[in-house]
Amino acid sequence: MRDIILITLKGIFRDRVFQGILVLGILFLFIPSAASLSMRQVTELSITLSLSLISFILLLLAVFLGATSLWKDMERRYSYSVLSLPISRSSYLLGRFLGLALFLLLTTALLTVLALLVVKFAAGIYPSDRPIEWSYLILAIFFGCLKYILLVAVAILLSTVSSSFFLPIFGTICIFLAGGVTQQVYDYMQNSAQEQLVAPHLKPLVTFAYYLLPNFSGFDLKLNAIYGLAPNGTGLLLTLVYFVAYTAVLLGFGVLLFNRREMQ
Repeated sequence: MRDIILITLKGIFRDRVFQGILVLGILFLFIPSAASLSMRQVTELSITLSLSLISFILLLLAVFLGATSLWKDMERRYSYSVLSLPISRSSYLLGRFLGLALFLLLTTALLTVLALLVVKFAAGIYPSDRPIEWSYLILAIFFGCLKYILLVAVAILLSTVSSSFFLPIFGTICIFLAGGVTQQVYDYMQNSAQEQLVAPHLKPLVTFAYYLLPNFSGFDLKLNAIYGLAPNGTGLLLTLVYFVAYTAVLLGFGVLLFNRREMQ
C-alpha cells in the first residue's frame, strides 16, 4: 500500500497540480488590498477571504483528483497492470485514497502558512481591537481539510461504480452542496413552529437524507476563527469521530464495490 501512496503522490506532482496550486496561491497577495476596503474590519475580512480561498482550492482538488484518479488509471490501463501484481484491490483503492488525503494535507499546510502571513500582514497595517486567535484559525483550516478528505472518499466511492468521470465529478459536487445544507434543513423540519407549513411525508424523507448524506456543517469553524470564539471541545471530538466513522463506511463500500467490479 505504501508504494501505491507514493505513486499517487508522484503522479499528482507529475501532472503539475502543485504548480497550479502555487499559481492560485498568488491570489493571497491581493487579500490585504481587498480587506482594506473595509476599514473597520480589515483583520476579520482578511481571515474570511483566506479561509474562503483555501476552501475553494481544496474543493477543486478533492473533486477533480478524487473523481478522476481511478478513471485515469483505467484509461491508461495502469490499474490492470498493478492489479496483476500480488496486491489486493482493497490495498490499491485504499492506497489511492491515502495518497490523495496526504496530498491534501500537504497542500493545506502550505496554504496555512500563506494564510497566516497574509492575516499577520493585514493586521499589522490595520490593527484590530479584537486579538487574533491563531490557534482557532489553524483549527478552522484543519477541520476544513478533513471535510475535503471526506469528500475525496465520496468521489472514490462514486468512481468504483462508474466507467467515466462524469458521475464522480458531478455526483461529488451535488453531494457536497447537499451535505452543506442538511443540518439547516433538518433543524428547520424539527422546529415545531414549522410543522403546519411542511407536508407530513417530507419529514421522514428529510430525516433519511440527513443521516445518509455527509454533514459538512460540523466542520465549519469560520466564525470561531474570525471572531475568536472558543470552539466546543466535545463538539470537535464528535466531529473527529464522525469523520473517521463516515470515511471508513464510504471506503468500506468502495472496497466492496471495487472488488465486485469486472475489469475488461
